[in-house]
Amino acid sequence: MSPGVLLSFIIGYFLVLLIISWLTSKKSADNDTFFVANRNSKWYLVAFGMIGTALSGVTFISVPGKVGTDQFAYFQFVLGNAAGFVIIATVLLPLYYRLKLTSIYSYIEGALGVWSYKTAAAIFLVSRVIGSAFRLYLVVIVLQKFIFDSYHIPFAVTVLICLLLIWSYTFKGGLKTIIITDSLQTFFLVLSVFLSIYFICQSLHMNIFEAAETIKNSSYSKIFFFNDFMSSKLHLGKQFFGAMFITIGMTGLDQDLMQKNLSLKNIKEAQKNMFSFVGVFVIINIFFLSVGALLYMYAAKNGINVTKTDYLYPTIALQYLGLVPAMVFMLGLTAATFATTDSALTALTTSFCVDFLGFNKRADVNSKKMVALRHWVHIAFSGLMFLTIIIFNAINNDAVVSAIFTVASYTYGPLLGLYSFGLFVSNRQVMDKLVPFICVLSPAICYFLNAGSKSILGGYVFGNELIIVNGLITFIGLLIFSSPKVGEVRKSESPQIG
Repeated sequence: MSPGVLLSFIIGYFLVLLIISWLTSKKSADNDTFFVANRNSKWYLVAFGMIGTALSGVTFISVPGKVGTDQFAYFQFVLGNAAGFVIIATVLLPLYYRLKLTSIYSYIEGALGVWSYKTAAAIFLVSRVIGSAFRLYLVVIVLQKFIFDSYHIPFAVTVLICLLLIWSYTFKGGLKTIIITDSLQTFFLVLSVFLSIYFICQSLHMNIFEAAETIKNSSYSKIFFFNDFMSSKLHLGKQFFGAMFITIGMTGLDQDLMQKNLSLKNIKEAQKNMFSFVGVFVIINIFFLSVGALLYMYAAKNGINVTKTDYLYPTIALQYLGLVPAMVFMLGLTAATFATTDSALTALTTSFCVDFLGFNKRADVNSKKMVALRHWVHIAFSGLMFLTIIIFNAINNDAVVSAIFTVASYTYGPLLGLYSFGLFVSNRQVMDKLVPFICVLSPAICYFLNAGSKSILGGYVFGNELIIVNGLITFIGLLIFSSPKVGEVRKSESPQIG
């Protein structure tokens, strides 16, 4: 497919997003609009739009590609995600709404202290910058390979173009704009998955029902793995419980995805949004896995050999299936990627403004001066993400880049520990100034534990459940470096009457 056609498509796509941005922010573009959309969002738009945010471009490419090696094992992870979302809806969302939070990390200040609060917010900032930059980086590589290399445009310019486009439609309306654009992008994402299945089935001379039966009877359709608990990362227990806690940490304790939930009118609408989102999330992942199985069948039939699984979907869609399927693929990839990145930049800006600049404690939060300051913060995080992606590309080593991303994912473990301590240990006060050290030490221990687990733990190999260990180490550290609260001491030392 012509790179010029693909480029024209992307330009047209962003023109639509810019029009939406103009329409949603022309009446009001203050900080309340940017941070929480004036707490007036519609639950069904938030629920649908969250699909696009949760399913990044990496998911769009990697989940189908992994079917060749892991079969449908990823669905075990999806079921764990669903359980985690239910816990978020029933435990964390009521807490956030009761306290009327703009940044979810404000809770930690009251529960543990200022240093703990700043540590939690800093963990999010570092994790989200690295994680979002990594996701965008992997997709920009695809855009570079199939579009921009043809025009001899440097990688750095491609990254800059992508970030400038995202910034241009989010800088004014913020969350209010993103609620609408993410809903649109999720629609495109879901549509592209369904159409991809249709076009691949057409190429394989199958109808939908025949394709479903073929997938069911294929070697790719195995979902549940019960063997090799010690040495396999695909075991049901590791996948399910690891995914559940990853979801609690990387969604429930992540400003990015929670910010949308906090823009709703009340807790009932937020919970309705979350439960609806879970249902759609599970179903759409079944279709992603089905796309993967069909792609491998197509590759086998046509003698296509793709050495890197992440290139399977883009290679077949852009080079073999024809013009319309290629456009459909680019539509889904663009929607998945930018729905994730635009939301991340807005959440990073919100967290920094509230948690470090104290916007929520100022009476003039919506003044021109404060709106201008928020604009500069937004620009700064866009620049920081640009530099991070350029560093990833300069390293040019898949193992090193993946290790950096893995380390970033480890940092959500300390957030689990911090929130668990705040929620369940109300009678002890932590040594607040030591919390940053505990939260750095915990993922470091986990990193080395993961690297040497085979020798240390008799052949055991960690999977997604490592985040549970991470949170537990943080929790134990907080417990060790804490003491009974003064009121609790007096109560326990007071004489018992009767």
